[in-house]
Amino acid sequence: MAILSKEEAKKILEKVISFSKADGCSVSLNGNDRGNIRYARNSVSTSGEDSNIVLAVQSYYGKKSGSATINEFDDASLEKVVRRAEELAKLAPENPEFMEPLPQQSYGPESKTFSEATAKITPDFRAQAAADSINPAAVKDITAAGYLEDSRGFSCIMNSKGLFAYNKSTSVDFTVTMRSNDGTGSGWAAADLNDVSKLNAAEISKVAIDKALMSRNAKAIEPGKYTVILEPAAGADLIRLMLNMNARQADEGRSFLSKKGGGTKLGEKLVDERVNIYTDPWSEEVPASPWTGDGLARKKMDLIRNGTVANLIYDRYWASQKNVEPIPFPGNAIMDGGSATLEDMIKDTKKGVLVTRFWYIRPVDPQTLLYTGLTRDGTFYIENGKIKHPIKNFRFNESPIIMLNNLETLGQQKRAVTSEGGTNVYIPYMKIRDFTFSSLSDAV
Repeated sequence: MAILSKEEAKKILEKVISFSKADGCSVSLNGNDRGNIRYARNSVSTSGEDSNIVLAVQSYYGKKSGSATINEFDDASLEKVVRRAEELAKLAPENPEFMEPLPQQSYGPESKTFSEATAKITPDFRAQAAADSINPAAVKDITAAGYLEDSRGFSCIMNSKGLFAYNKSTSVDFTVTMRSNDGTGSGWAAADLNDVSKLNAAEISKVAIDKALMSRNAKAIEPGKYTVILEPAAGADLIRLMLNMNARQADEGRSFLSKKGGGTKLGEKLVDERVNIYTDPWSEEVPASPWTGDGLARKKMDLIRNGTVANLIYDRYWASQKNVEPIPFPGNAIMDGGSATLEDMIKDTKKGVLVTRFWYIRPVDPQTLLYTGLTRDGTFYIENGKIKHPIKNFRFNESPIIMLNNLETLGQQKRAVTSEGGTNVYIPYMKIRDFTFSSLSDAV
């Protein structure tokens, strides 16, 4: 039952709304079928599948609201969860920022978030993906550890004002770490996709194997400011940190987008003029739902255009306070790139550092977006246009704002997986000057 058609979902939600006796009611219905396989030490350790569907009801009286959830769908259970939400709403204090549900919205065409191929993944497919990773690792005296998870599901909302929205989606996430058996080398690679036909576990695993072999017996170099080439996973880890472009935080002086003395940096140049970042729910590479959890319609929209802050994100309450149209939080982020390949960028570097990815990133100063973290799973020294040797990992202290003002080259784009998992980011390879490495890390 985890995947309901639009018509099936609508029928359930209409029945729930019909039970409501409150001033208003909002209902969401979400279902997922998931499968996974995990392996470590070149052997599968776990695999499984799960299926779940959850109905959530929010009832309100004036500015008082209450919520309840259930996963039973007979009439008695549906009425019971509505009564529970109403009971809680009557007990709740008023919420001064409560916003009544939206009326029907226009969402445009369906987004390409659903893939039939992904929806049909079988346990045999997952086992083969693991084998395609484990077997070549064992041949190269490498130990593989990886995880593949696929899902197919739907999200649906309805309210007493007449709004109805439905979207179905699929995803497949694959990540693998390869360690050399002498304990000195580590490589990593990953993919986050909607369409499994674009997944090649053997190719992804080969990237990680090659990184593990190349990174053995790393040498220490002095911390300092270096020209770096950031692979998309590393670049996305920092870029995503600047995409919480919340208007309220900026207006209240709590953001890197706040101006000294008041106001925001909307319309001001923030980074290099070659930087263009936008959101588009109908993207072919990183499709997203065309609506948010409260039913607000998304649209294609610039976030940063020619280095200038083009839009801030306004939730419905803050938009009402500022007398502007609400702007929903993006479902994806796309950064324009160039034509240079990774090999081109390496050849064009006299001295620099190639970074596979970052991890354990933590905030230092939210006003400047200064963060600290570590390199991981393949860090290499470049000299005279060639990778000279692997280097020990660094701790960095850097801000994505400073980083994008020190931009040298934008390369080809790639869908990136960050240290926090898939984040629907399509981003180029980037060459950055004066990137700050503050200390060494002995961890492989």
